[in-house]
Amino acid sequence: MTDLTRRGFHRETLSSLLTFSLLETLFHADAFAAEIKPITAKWLADLNQLGVDLRGAKMQQVDWQAKVETLFDQVNLPDLMKFIDFEQLTKNLEFRDHGEKSLRPQFPEVEGLPTKLVFGHQVFALKKDRSVVPHGHDNMATAFLILKGDFHGRHYDRLNDEDKHMILKPTIDKSFTVGGYSTISDYKDNVHWFQATSETGFIFNIHVLNVVEGRRSGRRYVDPAGEKLSGGRIRARKIGAAEAYKLYG
Repeated sequence: MTDLTRRGFHRETLSSLLTFSLLETLFHADAFAAEIKPITAKWLADLNQLGVDLRGAKMQQVDWQAKVETLFDQVNLPDLMKFIDFEQLTKNLEFRDHGEKSLRPQFPEVEGLPTKLVFGHQVFALKKDRSVVPHGHDNMATAFLILKGDFHGRHYDRLNDEDKHMILKPTIDKSFTVGGYSTISDYKDNVHWFQATSETGFIFNIHVLNVVEGRRSGRRYVDPAGEKLSGGRIRARKIGAAEAYKLYG
């Protein structure tokens, strides 16, 4: 075989390999797209519209919670897991020693789903006995859906804010497993705390910030092991993030 012939052979072989690789990539992408059910995109689009209505003051926060919980009750969890490419998202995952690790899935571009969503989203990954530590929210509406694993979940109504304390009242104290969900607003179940009880656990979270324009959004960490008051209320210390993760992370 002459050098010219060899070069031609190698060029044709390389071209064939590149073509095959491209076809394989396109086939995988088409297969992936085919697996994503339109109902999942519609489900997320409906969540987005609720957020738009909430920020546009067309809906009260507790009504947003009720409608989001209705949608969470209808979710096709296996399709959502495919949609966020859960297997790739959690591949070679290193958990945090304290608290949750926040993973940021990217939604694929699918017909019917806006490219710019009003809500943020993430997946919290925790190993056993680690927690999304006790905290409340200011000017935020959030929702949580258990994707994998088991959790002990607690919620509290935030009745009043003092200078160095919050007055809380327990509202939810139960086990959450796959498909379980809860919601939070300034007006209902504002303080929450999730502790993983299985070897690993994953929570899908959405959050609408700046519900009321001009007000700041953020977390407010507390220690719910506070002074017991009448009527089941608790005077809980306001604490910093470092102390919260030291105590409960």
